[in-house]
Amino acid sequence: MNNIAYHKAVDLLYDVASPHGFLASAENTTNYKRVWARDGVICGLAALASGDEKLIATFKSTLDTLAKHQHPIGTIPSNVLMTDGKSEVSYGGLAGRVDAVTWFIIGVCQYAYYKCDAAFVSQYHSEIEKGFGLLDAWEFNNKHLVYVPLSGNWADEYITDGYVLYDQLLRVWALKCYNYFAKSEAINQKIERIIAQIEINFMPDTKGEKYHERAYHEINFQDYMPCSFSPSGYKTQFDAFANSLVVLLNIGSVEFQNKILNYADSLASQTKLGLLPAFWPPIFDTDEHWHLLKNNCKYEFRNYPYEFHNAGSWPMVNGFYGLASVSKGEKNKTAVILEKINEANAYKDFSFYENFNTQTTAPNGVSFCAWSAAATVLVHQSLHHNFKFLV
Repeated sequence: MNNIAYHKAVDLLYDVASPHGFLASAENTTNYKRVWARDGVICGLAALASGDEKLIATFKSTLDTLAKHQHPIGTIPSNVLMTDGKSEVSYGGLAGRVDAVTWFIIGVCQYAYYKCDAAFVSQYHSEIEKGFGLLDAWEFNNKHLVYVPLSGNWADEYITDGYVLYDQLLRVWALKCYNYFAKSEAINQKIERIIAQIEINFMPDTKGEKYHERAYHEINFQDYMPCSFSPSGYKTQFDAFANSLVVLLNIGSVEFQNKILNYADSLASQTKLGLLPAFWPPIFDTDEHWHLLKNNCKYEFRNYPYEFHNAGSWPMVNGFYGLASVSKGEKNKTAVILEKINEANAYKDFSFYENFNTQTTAPNGVSFCAWSAAATVLVHQSLHHNFKFLV
């Protein structure tokens, strides 16, 4: 099953490889026939893991397209539609996408690291520096955490806003990747300060001045970092993507990282799919944040309980859970995660659905979703061929 699933995943990445970069899906859905920053880079990481030169070349084209359409102030496009030599650029829908900047920088540096080509980073020095400058400005209070608007990242129809854990972690990863080449003490100090603020504000019983002292002491911390906080308080759902990045980036104590993995393993084992929901628990119409969730959609409401961001299960997210697990030497557990990802991707003759209803296991979103395929490639190559990223 694993080898068949792997080759099917690589085939799908071939299907979405365009001259301008990776498209989000092979399905004929207009919004997915675009080069997306986060989707494209995640597919690009899978390309590096695969070692396939055609896919790696498509990754480079993805980065070139994103860089070419960077806004003068530094914003990286959320997505770019290329047709007949013309481009249509989006920097976000209801709000701009903060994570497009960090994924772009991560992508450039990972490509250069894989190719042993520091000149590739130098080629995009201006774009990278603009991006980091923009992230500095988005702190607003100059206290080292980026402030993210509602709808400002991949979970664009969910409730996270303010100091969103996922975005802080991507910034740390981007800075670490860049500093592998830049070797700047100032960047190293910035990384340390951001990590310190993450630990002070997202972990229980930590010393140091909190951003929101009252709200911090009012919440009941679990065995993971909460998904976000803002002036209105904390949102305490488990963010599987973000907490996987916590482990992958070695943030917090080893004991706390083990608590995250144990929580994740337990949660995944209790679902019918054996996969982690993107966020947990689900938000219901009787809950405090239902109104916020219900109104955060541009076209149609999709975040019913157990679907999409509202506790739906995404192969892509579980791919990063697998990477976190294998990074800690948990090969047996990672093998189980990979098996469950492959089973989900294989549904309806390998239709690679975007996500699944965690309660009913019914598929949601588009089929032939590129980053669902990327999850299989990333975990398979990391588990079976010891592929490692720059972290």
